[in-house]
Amino acid sequence: MNERISTLPVPARQFRVPLSATRRGARLGRLLATEQLLAWGLPLDPARLIVAELAANAALHGRVPGRSFRLALAVTAEGVLRIEVTDARGDALPGPRPAATGPAESGYGLLLVEELADRWGMRQGPVPCKTVWAEIDPAGPSAHFAPGPGNT
Repeated sequence: MNERISTLPVPARQFRVPLSATRRGARLGRLLATEQLLAWGLPLDPARLIVAELAANAALHGRVPGRSFRLALAVTAEGVLRIEVTDARGDALPGPRPAATGPAESGYGLLLVEELADRWGMRQGPVPCKTVWAEIDPAGPSAHFAPGPGNT
């Protein structure tokens, strides 16, 4: 009998929910994430801004008719919040924003994520999916926000 002990870090808290790949699903994801952060006693910002952007991207760029996307939140024992959004478009990878040729109304979302998160990235799989993730470290640079309403 193999009794090896796993050394994988197990999140202290986890939350996962499938959502429809629509604007309504993205909005619901943001609202559910806000409620979960409040239940865990965590600051709302910048996490809810990151969730809003990643969920909106999943609904807009990762949409496959009839398929949902998944929002996952996890907090490690060290207090690092990991936000993951998995969609069904592994072929539509986030990339650099093309040079602006005029007033732009979109395309700045991942720049926002990059500024607000301590780390972020993307991983492919399982086929045909991809996951875009962001982490907020309580001791990292993103912890510069001041407590305010909803941030206590």
